[in-house]
Amino acid sequence: RQMCIRDRLRTKFDLTKYSTPMAMDDLYDVRKALGYNKINLMGTSGGTRSILVYMRRHPETVRSAILIGVAPLALRNPLHHPGGAQYAIDLLFEECLSDSACNDAFPNLEEEFWTVLERLEEGPVLVKIAHPVTEEMIEVRLSLHAFTETIRSMMYSIRLSRRVPLYIRQAFLGNFRPITEMAVRLERGSQLGLSLGLLLCVTCSEDVARIKPEDVERETKGTYRGDVRVRSQMAVCDIWPKTNLPKNYADPAKVNIPVLLFSGTLDPVTPPRWGEEAARHLPNSLHVVVPGAHGVFGSCTDRIMEQFLSQGSVKDIDTSCVKSMTLPPFRLPEKEELRLHEHEEETKRK
Repeated sequence: RQMCIRDRLRTKFDLTKYSTPMAMDDLYDVRKALGYNKINLMGTSGGTRSILVYMRRHPETVRSAILIGVAPLALRNPLHHPGGAQYAIDLLFEECLSDSACNDAFPNLEEEFWTVLERLEEGPVLVKIAHPVTEEMIEVRLSLHAFTETIRSMMYSIRLSRRVPLYIRQAFLGNFRPITEMAVRLERGSQLGLSLGLLLCVTCSEDVARIKPEDVERETKGTYRGDVRVRSQMAVCDIWPKTNLPKNYADPAKVNIPVLLFSGTLDPVTPPRWGEEAARHLPNSLHVVVPGAHGVFGSCTDRIMEQFLSQGSVKDIDTSCVKSMTLPPFRLPEKEELRLHEHEEETKRK
């Protein structure tokens, strides 16, 4: 599939001309054309990488920057995804264990999770779900990879993460329909919202090229996602055109610009360690860790950002509201949600 995408795209585009440094030079030109001297920058996830690159290339044009879900240069996508996913779900297991309502509903959550993975290692399950468009009943194969990737993707959203214990329990009891419906929903959203060609242009040159074979086992060993995603993306990047990057591309961004960084406690892709890594090289920065996932917006963070943008400095920023922030409650089961399917044909092992 990726070869087809590559061949189709390169008939129209030079795939070696899509990189973060080039895009940030374009942003510099747009700023200039609009007549702005200095600008405030704000980015989330991969956008934080773009901002760090921009600040390093054009520091004189930046007044301040806000980074949410920080992906510094040290993070090599997707090498660190499995470790981040394991970090987040381990915290979720601990949270459920210490939450009386969650622990009463799911007393063996972590054990049941690994049991489901062992079952799926034997082969995919066939699950009947309603087609997302036509609503006709269709049969879908749910593989181990699809199951674990869906769990990881749900952890991006604090709202969806609250359903993870329930979905694990349902799968453990043999009801794979809820997680399969979620898998289809998230995959459709990804297909509609993600440009795979651009993703490969950027990551193959800027991240995957810096992954050494010996790194893979070290970073993925003992994680529920394993090395499948990392090795498959490395294989695709072997055939994807590369961009020539500046020699210092992998060096950390070191600028004295005021930078406000936010990390979510349960973020499965850019956990707080990466915000700490970026802030370590930014002497005029403040790193705020907030209860949440991959995106920590809300009234508290809004107030912090407003104060930061108003004064253009991290000095004396009031972050006290973070102490009163709490995670939403877990979704607990209704009786019918934990019943096995009445008909065996709804879920069959291939």
